[in-house]
Amino acid sequence: MEFLHANFEGREMHDTVYVTANPQFRRHEEQIDAEFHAVIDVWLDDGWNETYNTVMPQTTAEYALEAAKKYPTKRILVHYLQPHYPFIDPESTFDKKHLHKGGDNTIDFWHEIMFGQLDIGADDVWPLYKRTLDEAFPHVQSVLDGIEGRHVVTADHGNMVGERARPIPVREWGHPQGIYTEELVKVPWLVCENNGRRKTTAEVPSPDSETVDEGVVTSRLRHLGYTE
Repeated sequence: MEFLHANFEGREMHDTVYVTANPQFRRHEEQIDAEFHAVIDVWLDDGWNETYNTVMPQTTAEYALEAAKKYPTKRILVHYLQPHYPFIDPESTFDKKHLHKGGDNTIDFWHEIMFGQLDIGADDVWPLYKRTLDEAFPHVQSVLDGIEGRHVVTADHGNMVGERARPIPVREWGHPQGIYTEELVKVPWLVCENNGRRKTTAEVPSPDSETVDEGVVTSRLRHLGYTE
């Protein structure tokens, strides 16, 4: 949410198509008050993977490449979920534990670790996190190769995996709001060239007639570890 507000709030980006696997933009759309040429919600309908309760990176890449063909004169902003929780690992089951809880007191996966409700630590999490990131890399590369122009590969935030936060020296997990440690705010910035810059033009978007069901947004966010 903080990333969206800081980068897009109140902006008119009629030269940009936002291809997103994360429902957070729809959850906060009115407050952010940003206007893209188009927003493509990969997490809706067949873009959602029921096995892992996330959007797989290959699906995000497919939607991005389709968007580049449909909107040849627009910037394509592609928001993958990985390596964000849930992890992509067929051998792991503990990270789905919170999905089977109910009621108003449901807490997310990272707080289950922080509060001792899951008997795991950084040595358990890091292999899953890195494996999930490795799953995404080939599909990031497919977009770099498949769309001409200058690309930037970056991240909206990092992740705490048991490191101590400041000023209160508690061990933090996940990406809590209002915490600005180096682990959370220092992100990659990789510039790649594929036949120069993509020529873009700004055009007023067509009226958005699609209504996004709030219940679906809430369900998707809960599966992704958000409890707000």
